[in-house]
Amino acid sequence: MLEAAIPGVVFSAVWLPTKELQAALIASLAVAALALVVRLAQRSSTQYVFNAIFGIGIGWVFVRWAESSGGSESDQALAFFLPGILLSLGYTVVMATSCLVGWPVLGFMLGAATEDPVGWHRNPQIVKLCSRLTWVMLVPGAIGVLGQGPIWLLGHYGTIDAAKAVVIILVLRTGLGWALRIGSWSLMIWLLARNATPLEAEGEPASPQDTTDG
Repeated sequence: MLEAAIPGVVFSAVWLPTKELQAALIASLAVAALALVVRLAQRSSTQYVFNAIFGIGIGWVFVRWAESSGGSESDQALAFFLPGILLSLGYTVVMATSCLVGWPVLGFMLGAATEDPVGWHRNPQIVKLCSRLTWVMLVPGAIGVLGQGPIWLLGHYGTIDAAKAVVIILVLRTGLGWALRIGSWSLMIWLLARNATPLEAEGEPASPQDTTDG
């Protein structure tokens, strides 16, 4: 999962001292390609590498959009980070809405794993547990949007220096962001352990006679 941090870290490391957008984008893609070669050689999962490459591609589209709109190089550099903020906002809204309407996203993930997409919804205890897990899962993204969004706007409108905005966003995304994700995963594991993941089949509980006969 380290590859997920490649786009922002490499882009910032190259752009901050050189202010060369093209070099920063190429360096990001080159490191991602190297990570892909390593994963292929190890015959391990390439999912996060392709996620990183996709992130670089979307970032490049936003950079070109900022350029075509007449934005300065600083505006273009900030544009590279905008897709990640918007994506986090989008999935935060979707996950929160799923909990509010009683169909938490984590329930569908459970349904996919058990090959019964909506069977989990018949058990109120499972619905309650999946709702809690979904709320916990969305917290890092929500905090990221609340932290990075205002900084991006301050940099975009010139209230703070664009380079400073890039550094702050990078720290919030890779530093605080990963700390929050680790905390979120840990809490989800604790919730699963505490609730013993109630997946028993629905029906009447076994009587003492049934258990003694077994």
